[in-house]
Amino acid sequence: MTARRTLTDLGVALLAIAAIAVVLEVWSRAFQVPSYLLPAPSAVAARMATDAGLLAREGGITLSEAAAGFVIGTSVAFALATVMAWSRPFERTLFPLAILVKLTPIVAVAPLFTLWFGFGTAPKVAIAALITFFPMLVNSFVGLRSADLQEVAFLETLGASGREIFRHLRVPSALPYLFSGARISLNLALIGAVIGEWTGADRGLGRVIFVANANLDLTILFGAVLVLAAIGIAANALVGAAERRVLHWHPIAVAT
Repeated sequence: MTARRTLTDLGVALLAIAAIAVVLEVWSRAFQVPSYLLPAPSAVAARMATDAGLLAREGGITLSEAAAGFVIGTSVAFALATVMAWSRPFERTLFPLAILVKLTPIVAVAPLFTLWFGFGTAPKVAIAALITFFPMLVNSFVGLRSADLQEVAFLETLGASGREIFRHLRVPSALPYLFSGARISLNLALIGAVIGEWTGADRGLGRVIFVANANLDLTILFGAVLVLAAIGIAANALVGAAERRVLHWHPIAVAT
């Protein structure tokens, strides 16, 4: 059932993209839109077929950077959210710092990350981790605090330890929030990786987009954007499938 629902979601997304492509194709042909302004979808598709190897290779690099940043950023966020949910003083201390991280323009600090960590994978992973941090922190914190206080008190009267309450009550209560945070953070991780590649890299979809933009090569530019979108759609579908499997008991699993 979960696999069928995932395939259905992907099919709907592909149909929507195909419908938009048909409209753009008709519009570009009817009004003879210059290719340097907006290439026809057929031209983009032909270029993607020609450079399929390039797009697959660079897309894999961007995906690996985004995945590493996602794991690091969300892990740190969940750990800090756990501490904040456990202690009010820590919450009052850490949350303003988290807001500072959120308000920091990623585009402004991306060149600094390249300067500090070089032109390898590290700055892209760091940017992806930074941009995914705040959404997961907020969702994790709210989720861990969402446990019913009467249930907490009941478990305490039964002699349950704080660790047992955390494991058997707070974490299950937080799961819907964690999956929501994961959906947001996954797409942000891809954006962060591309920003890192844009500001200083010789590989990845961000680099492809940067070079294509400089050369006004819009067919490969749109091709790279479509590959990035496809990765995001697939990642979101996988998270949705995992959410429905893990939270089959929760109303949100039916809604998604």
